[in-house]
Amino acid sequence: MKGSRSKTDSRTNDAKLKRKGAGAGTKASRKTAKDPNKPKRPASAFFIFMEDFRKQYKEAHPNNKSIAAVGKAGGDKWNHLLA
Repeated sequence: MKGSRSKTDSRTNDAKLKRKGAGAGTKASRKTAKDPNKPKRPASAFFIFMEDFRKQYKEAHPNNKSIAAVGKAGGDKWNHLLA
């Protein structure tokens, strides 16, 4: 019997659907509210590096308007620092 389901498969699927449907509205109420005063995580080393690199790149290339070019150049320099 190719492609047919047994009776036990349909029973287990029905049981799963009943469990899902019963708790559908309660999941949101179980979440705790986010604290707006929680401090942010510190910046990674790459973000600190890019902050300085952007300034240097803009001084060297004042006519560049492409954000992607700055990011690509910064990523290349970062990879050469690690290598």
